[in-house]
Amino acid sequence: MHGIAVALLTEDQDHLSALQSRLEATRLGQPVFSHVGFPAGPTDAILRQLQDSRAEVVIVDIPAQDAQRAVRTIELIRATTQQIAIFANGDMTNPASIVASMRAGAGEYLDRSAAGSEPLTEALTRFSSSRTRSLGGAGKARVFTFLSAKGGAGCTTAAVNTAVALQQSHSNVVLVDFAPIGHASLHLNLRPQFGVLDALQNLHRLDSSLLDGLMTPTKEGLHLLAGPQQPYPTEPTPGELARLFDLLVNHYRFVIVDASSRLDPTTRLLSDLSNAVLVVAQTDVVSLWSAGRIHAFLEEGTGRDRLRMVLNRYKKIPGFSEEDVQHVTNCKVLWKVPNAFHAVSPSIDHGTPIVLQEGPEISRSYRALAATLAEASSDSEGSPDLVYGSEGARKKAPGRLSLSPLRAGQ
Repeated sequence: MHGIAVALLTEDQDHLSALQSRLEATRLGQPVFSHVGFPAGPTDAILRQLQDSRAEVVIVDIPAQDAQRAVRTIELIRATTQQIAIFANGDMTNPASIVASMRAGAGEYLDRSAAGSEPLTEALTRFSSSRTRSLGGAGKARVFTFLSAKGGAGCTTAAVNTAVALQQSHSNVVLVDFAPIGHASLHLNLRPQFGVLDALQNLHRLDSSLLDGLMTPTKEGLHLLAGPQQPYPTEPTPGELARLFDLLVNHYRFVIVDASSRLDPTTRLLSDLSNAVLVVAQTDVVSLWSAGRIHAFLEEGTGRDRLRMVLNRYKKIPGFSEEDVQHVTNCKVLWKVPNAFHAVSPSIDHGTPIVLQEGPEISRSYRALAATLAEASSDSEGSPDLVYGSEGARKKAPGRLSLSPLRAGQ
């Protein structure tokens, strides 16, 4: 099982043992190198061993009395290695050490006295999330989560049809059903034997082969990691979700998540792990009000900056513009799916996604939405910033909007 490769550096053997125990308890990090003592200079063998270990994260233990050697070690690692994250581990009662460590290049500062492994698990989860997004153009899948503004808004329909369209045009797509009760299998006329719960319960031995065995494929080649068929009381931990998605993004080209009307800590985690969160709403007061509340709910995580609106069953309201929708919801409008209830309802009943039909306007709209998400994936170095396009771009396909990359600090 692939985990995050972690190296440990400290000057105290007892601290090293404590760090190793805490790392093992996360079930997310995998120790690849540990050493008692800090490097003396840029040519020190410790740094060469650190590089040879292919560590993705190094945890540097900060002594309580003299932090200078540890800070110097962080500076050396930053100067002599590439693409390696540095976590400092020390006392929270010494602000000078915290500031010095962060200035030297540490991305996280862990409280040594904190009970349990939760702070380290959260830090590794944030690292996994940022790695998934930043490496999206280098063989990593793009993750798009669909979230419903209210029940019946059409979230599962949008997620299923977008996933099928992406599979038709780009292949190697997985649809992950994280709804409280999974309906995606009904939309696809599938009878899955395994799903998300099986993956989470077998993370300790989950690899590519076992993951394939948990999938239910469609005739088009789309893979479904099915949702539960009945409500379940437990929620995955940040570490469990990070491990599952770390495997998914290395195995597929696109990961489409149907979170449906789920609003809980798992939704925040899914948003943090996603390149974009697409809130499916309708142009009615309840939907738009709820979308604004969802934006406020996600403000506690990092997913809020990637929130976009998909207006389903769209109909123009006289005197109420798209700019008004954005103002009410605090979300940019990405897409408008035309109202085709009489065509979509039978397609759901028969388990045949509407996007598989050539004629309807709504089919073209979903295919164009999929093309837009794929275009954002290829054009953007980080999370895609999906914004309004020109009138000319809108006329090319129903609801088509143009894209621009999201840059740091924008």
